[in-house]
Amino acid sequence: MADQHLHVFVTVAEMENFSRAAEQLHMTQPAVSQYIRLLEQTVGARLLDRSNKYVRLTKAGEIVYHHAKEIIGLHTRMQNLVDDLSNKASGNLAIGASYTFGEYVLPHIIAELKRKYPEIHPMITIGNTKEIAEKVSGRLLDVGIVEGEVRQPQLRLEPFADDAMFIISSTRGRWAQQGEVTVQDLQSKTWIVREAGSGTREAADNLFAAFQMVPMHVLEFGSTQIIKEAVEAGLGVTLLSKWTIRKELALGSLCTVKVRGTPYIRKFSLIRQETPFYTKAMELFCELTVQHMASLDQQGGNGSGHSDEDI
Repeated sequence: MADQHLHVFVTVAEMENFSRAAEQLHMTQPAVSQYIRLLEQTVGARLLDRSNKYVRLTKAGEIVYHHAKEIIGLHTRMQNLVDDLSNKASGNLAIGASYTFGEYVLPHIIAELKRKYPEIHPMITIGNTKEIAEKVSGRLLDVGIVEGEVRQPQLRLEPFADDAMFIISSTRGRWAQQGEVTVQDLQSKTWIVREAGSGTREAADNLFAAFQMVPMHVLEFGSTQIIKEAVEAGLGVTLLSKWTIRKELALGSLCTVKVRGTPYIRKFSLIRQETPFYTKAMELFCELTVQHMASLDQQGGNGSGHSDEDI
């Protein structure tokens, strides 16, 4: 295990309570307090502000916490790589994914991973593309799956699947029964988009640029689910991945809008640290992810028995 003092400190910081941390670590509270005191003496700074109600990180504590997470992660990966030389794939695997892939595709891959490799223990983090890339870069995640551009030289980017994105409207709107819509029609509508840093927002901005269009009204939401609800309620239109709208299309609550130049195609990409060493668990997960998407593509693109033309 990585340095026990750092492990205890990270646990206290995350639980924000000495008693809960002691319970989590299967230690006594005085023992936990002693570890923290010794670490503070070693670092030469107070790391935690303590009161009867809370435990909070000091500025120095924030620095130590960030690097302690990275050190613990590096130690774990080192041990996993050594274990891989003689053992079958096992251990923790920290996986990050941006919202579209993480919420609508990744659960099926994780279920398959657990069936095939029960000794691999995935831990999932969902965020926008920018957040996931930063966590992989900072070694807080082993591997990430994103749908936006990543321009960090220390990361290895591996595109592995296309993602078709469609302009979406409520079935109660006039566009539900209309033929092809013009760019001028699109410009006059309220557009509901994700926040900056999201791969879905980046795709919408790229589409606007390709159409040489500046929407007259824009609403920004931080959740794909809220965007779908807003579009269904008739607040406006949006650009979403086919993966996010399958149920709504089947139920008839949302519809695609026919526009020349759509669907907009982007890439799903795996991101990892640029290093010659990857754990067996990470390699197997990446292989399984690529195979899963290739299998769905052979089935018709969405794994539901419908072809992309149906979408």
